[in-house]
Amino acid sequence: MALVVFDLDGTILDSRRDLADSTNDVLLSYGAEALPVDRVAGMIGEGARVLVERALTAAGQHVDVDQALERFKACYGRRLLGHTRPYDGIVEVLKLAASRASLAVLTNKPESFTRRLLDAFRLTSAFRWIIGGDSTFPRKPDPAALRHLMAEAGASGAHTMFVGDSMIDVETARRAGVMMCVAWYGYGRLRGEMRLAGDERIAQTPAEIGDAIQTLVGA
Repeated sequence: MALVVFDLDGTILDSRRDLADSTNDVLLSYGAEALPVDRVAGMIGEGARVLVERALTAAGQHVDVDQALERFKACYGRRLLGHTRPYDGIVEVLKLAASRASLAVLTNKPESFTRRLLDAFRLTSAFRWIIGGDSTFPRKPDPAALRHLMAEAGASGAHTMFVGDSMIDVETARRAGVMMCVAWYGYGRLRGEMRLAGDERIAQTPAEIGDAIQTLVGA
């Protein structure tokens, strides 16, 4: 059976507002000015700690990162479901895909937040595996977690697709030797570093992810 592995933020869920508001809560707590939502969104993708580090640097704050990270986690835990919603059409894509392939989530977001969000939108049951950024595997773009999922599913590179919105996801797919579908509607492009090779599938909408999965399953 084919395997389709999804990133979370910017791919399944539009969480930029809650992540930005939580990040700005931290900055304001140190007396710094808030950053624009899209500027914070461009910092997302490599885990909570990296997001906090980038935001502190952008705001010119030289404070204890561990303390700031704990403040962020507390703020985000309260704001988690304030504005976050699945992208239009992605739920239908997941439901159909789950009947045709094995699905997994691989995200750099902490697993507790990941599961809370998937539970809230009744999406957890669509996925056989969920791996967060605080698992025993190194975070993306290290391919170890993706290779583990392939082994668990018994899927080769030719029958595996990674779906994500950022260059981190593209690099993960390349290193694991699997097909890549870029969720172009997400916010990975806000960092201005998308360097595609030309063999990646581009999805302008969630529905086009469904088309890519259909091609994979057909293959």
